[in-house]
Amino acid sequence: MIRAFIITLREVQGYLRDKAAMAFGLLLPIVTFALMYFAFGGESLFNGTAYIVNEDEGGEYSTLLLEKLEEIDILEVEYLPRSEADKKLDDSDLLMVVYIPSDFSEKLAAGEHAQLVFKQRGNGGQEGQIVASLVRAEAEEMNQEFQVKSQVSGILAGSGIPESQIITTTRTLLALERANPTVSVREEAVGSSPDPVRQFLPGVVSMFVLFAITLTAASLIEERRLGTLERLMTTRLSIGQLFFGKFLASTSRGLIQTAILLALGYIVFQIFSPVSFLSCLVITLVFAAAASALGMIIASIAKTPDQASWIAVFITMAMVMLGGTFFTPAQDTIFYTLGRFSLTTYSNSAFRTMIAEGGSLGDVGTELGILAAVAVVGLIISRLTFRVMPGGR
Repeated sequence: MIRAFIITLREVQGYLRDKAAMAFGLLLPIVTFALMYFAFGGESLFNGTAYIVNEDEGGEYSTLLLEKLEEIDILEVEYLPRSEADKKLDDSDLLMVVYIPSDFSEKLAAGEHAQLVFKQRGNGGQEGQIVASLVRAEAEEMNQEFQVKSQVSGILAGSGIPESQIITTTRTLLALERANPTVSVREEAVGSSPDPVRQFLPGVVSMFVLFAITLTAASLIEERRLGTLERLMTTRLSIGQLFFGKFLASTSRGLIQTAILLALGYIVFQIFSPVSFLSCLVITLVFAAAASALGMIIASIAKTPDQASWIAVFITMAMVMLGGTFFTPAQDTIFYTLGRFSLTTYSNSAFRTMIAEGGSLGDVGTELGILAAVAVVGLIISRLTFRVMPGGR
């Protein structure tokens, strides 16, 4: 067994000296994570654009409505002429446009019913539906103001109080109510924090560890093709020692790569305690062993390095998509069922429990058990099919 460890040590030393491998294994996931962090790391989960055709330019109430819309932080207001808006809708360049008719303010000033027009293609798209709800909310607030003013004016009819004073007082009292509402809403986050670091780091770690380890199958096939494995057998190595040496080397590479990534997360984002960091390393060790066993199986069934690379890429991307790396498939769907066969389903769940929820190893016993079982079964299969020479044993 000592000879197997010697092979592992030499493989790991070669990995650490290989600048290309280190760049792929460390720099690429760091860059990917940074891009995702800046793309999704804002405080707001939605930012949209309200496309407005304002044919009531200069109108008192259309101006008031637009001022309210422009005060919404998550909404950008863009004005279009009717002809351009109609053309963009016809060409499907836009899915939803709000039209303010020319008599909007005039009708409201006269106490008549005024109407906004929402033109949309289909259901207006997800962004269009959210924008429409924001516009409706502001219009409803104006409608409430008119209703209150109408009721107050009716009550004070014949009192001699000027209409302008009634309007001013009504708006002042409504503004005070909005600033300090009688019924308020408090939001409480349940479960994991929406912090993008805690959300995406587990998926990035799992994806690149699986990708790097399964791609080592190509290098193993290249060594078989060049006769390197056969020459190693001229020493006192047994096939079993050679096999376990390669397996342990692949597992060690995954552990080293993840340890460095997690250490960077610990230093930069302070998301670990010493105990949770060590717990994540235990999860990494079991996951890397399962992924290494899968890589050894790929090395056994593939004929050429290119074939091994394509198989590894396909399996990795399929597991990433189905394993809840960046989104969780809805239950009772075929994607959710297929995700049960993905290694990343269990590694992501275990990492998120530790990183996002502050759990312990006792909370991820099921995930670790499944990954360990995959590692054992994969080792048995890959050992039975392991070949030193092309077409032979």
